[in-house]
Amino acid sequence: MTTATNIAQSLPSSGKTGYDVYSLRKDFPILAAKVHGKPLVYLDNAATTQKPQSVIDAIVNYYNSENANIHRGVHTLSEQATESYEQARKMVGRFLNSADAREIVFVRGATEGINLVAQTWGRANVGRGDEIVVSAMEHHSNIVPWQILCEEKEARLRVVPVNDAGELMMDEFEKLLGPKTKLVAIAHVSNALGTVNPVRRIVEAAQQVNARVLLDGAQAVPHMSVDVCALDCDFYVFSGHKVYGPTGIGVLYGKAELLDSMPPYQGGGDMISSVTFEKTLYNRAPQKFEAGTPHVSGTIGLAAALQYVNAIGIDRIAKHEQELLAYGTKRLLEIPGLRLIGTAREKEGILSFVLEGIHPHDIGTILDREGIAIRTGHHCAQPLMLRFGIPATARASLGLYNTVGEMDALADGLRKVREVFA
Repeated sequence: MTTATNIAQSLPSSGKTGYDVYSLRKDFPILAAKVHGKPLVYLDNAATTQKPQSVIDAIVNYYNSENANIHRGVHTLSEQATESYEQARKMVGRFLNSADAREIVFVRGATEGINLVAQTWGRANVGRGDEIVVSAMEHHSNIVPWQILCEEKEARLRVVPVNDAGELMMDEFEKLLGPKTKLVAIAHVSNALGTVNPVRRIVEAAQQVNARVLLDGAQAVPHMSVDVCALDCDFYVFSGHKVYGPTGIGVLYGKAELLDSMPPYQGGGDMISSVTFEKTLYNRAPQKFEAGTPHVSGTIGLAAALQYVNAIGIDRIAKHEQELLAYGTKRLLEIPGLRLIGTAREKEGILSFVLEGIHPHDIGTILDREGIAIRTGHHCAQPLMLRFGIPATARASLGLYNTVGEMDALADGLRKVREVFA
């Protein structure tokens, strides 16, 4: 049976004795691949991370040995699958330090988690003339659901500006808060800039006006320790595929009293307690928000990914990535005509940049011929691109398996880009 204690049968190759990035890389089969005959240099981790063998094995083991639908089944496979699913919930709760596993709702990803809150808590609590505060650096998935809600409820969306370094202008943020503020929805870490926002200060300021706070943690969870109790946020979302887990699975954390007060998001399956044509009684949270057959294999894979990260140590991962970020920043700034977009004092492993006279898509295409995978475009952050007066950036984003040599390869590749366009 797959459980939270044996869901990944082996520790990372580095064990707990030291951070040996070259040994860790052996845990990721795809990193041995070649692209256009060149060794793969994977620097698109903010879009999705690669998966260690232990995660792949956990998913295969589920389908090989205990595939069944969960909850309510009385046969052995169903009971085993249910146990694995609920153990995964407990593991996520411990990973985020939630007060209760009931506060963990499995969703398809951070985007669905945000939409769930908008369509349940938001519809029930936001009214005409109320205000929702977001920032200029938000991913579209933390803008559009609130725009839809504001249009429906005749509420107002307020936007916190960012400075030239890509940092929130906190004085302006605090001026936006008032008696009409119902919710503050802010990224913990910017996906386009790498900026780490002062989320504890944001929560404290919002609490002064009795506003709720949702934090988008999609870019934070892979890179730093997250303690939702210490943050005291009301909601927190992240996606499994950005923290070395499978696609199609994510987490919404919500304070228990809020989840209990919220209406269902979708109808059917496990979200009900009983149904008649006269009245349906809903299940309690979190099942109330998990209609239909859930992504059982995805939750098992997510638990395996979090176990993998725990075995290495998130603080050691963070230290490694910060060293890479500093080195990569130095190498990129040596390239003539290159400008970094996002130079916040507090940053995670994202290097967004433009090269004078060269479109980011051309940069990405030429780097791909060198085996280097980066992301180019607006990164689902078009208002932020508009703020900086650019249509797009090239973005290299770091993960636990990236190396100094890959930073050198990126710098060398960018010099080749300049040669092509010379």
